[in-house]
Amino acid sequence: MPRSNASRARTGRPPATSRAEILAAARLIIERDGWERLTVRRLAAELGIGTTTLYHHVRDREDLLVQLLNEHSGQTLRADLPADPRDRIVAAALAMHDALAAWPWAAEVLTTDGFIPRLGEPALRVVETILAAAIEYGCGREQAVHLFRALWYFTVGEILVRAHTRDRRTDALRPGDPFFSDDLDMSALPSLAAIGDQWPALAAQDTYPQALEAFVDGLLTQATS
Repeated sequence: MPRSNASRARTGRPPATSRAEILAAARLIIERDGWERLTVRRLAAELGIGTTTLYHHVRDREDLLVQLLNEHSGQTLRADLPADPRDRIVAAALAMHDALAAWPWAAEVLTTDGFIPRLGEPALRVVETILAAAIEYGCGREQAVHLFRALWYFTVGEILVRAHTRDRRTDALRPGDPFFSDDLDMSALPSLAAIGDQWPALAAQDTYPQALEAFVDGLLTQATS
């Protein structure tokens, strides 16, 4: 007697609905095609499930990206942070920078001031560490928030400038091309004229750690003076 359709064994890949599988597939799309190409519809197709099923796990594309960031942030902060509050701020900011530099798309996602409530506990530990260290150093709560925001703008700006610079390799100068346009009267810009073609090499240097320390020292001095 032939088997009914209902009794036939299912073939093919079973629908993937776990959060771990969804985030793994989303990371694959980002690494393969870029974060701009990640959509809920594309992710559902990658997993072989319907978009309705996927919406049980994510509200929208931005929620998906924030979930990815929360997972990534779980390994951001070292357990052995310095005891000195100033050094702790620097270490936490460096950890935040390194995590975002590895995933510059995350910095793009978090370029609004309303992102803090959407972060999970692992990502918020970095914020908590900086705030607590600033308060321990002598800042008020309001000053601590302002310090964090200043560090955030500085860090995200540095990451996005470098990421966008890498993305525009085709615009790079060819050997022998002048850095400044021949149409400029460089006698009116003597400092720039003296630096001249050295600018690209100087701009490519990673000065974030040194600048961060100077920035933190200035912010703490201003907040507690």
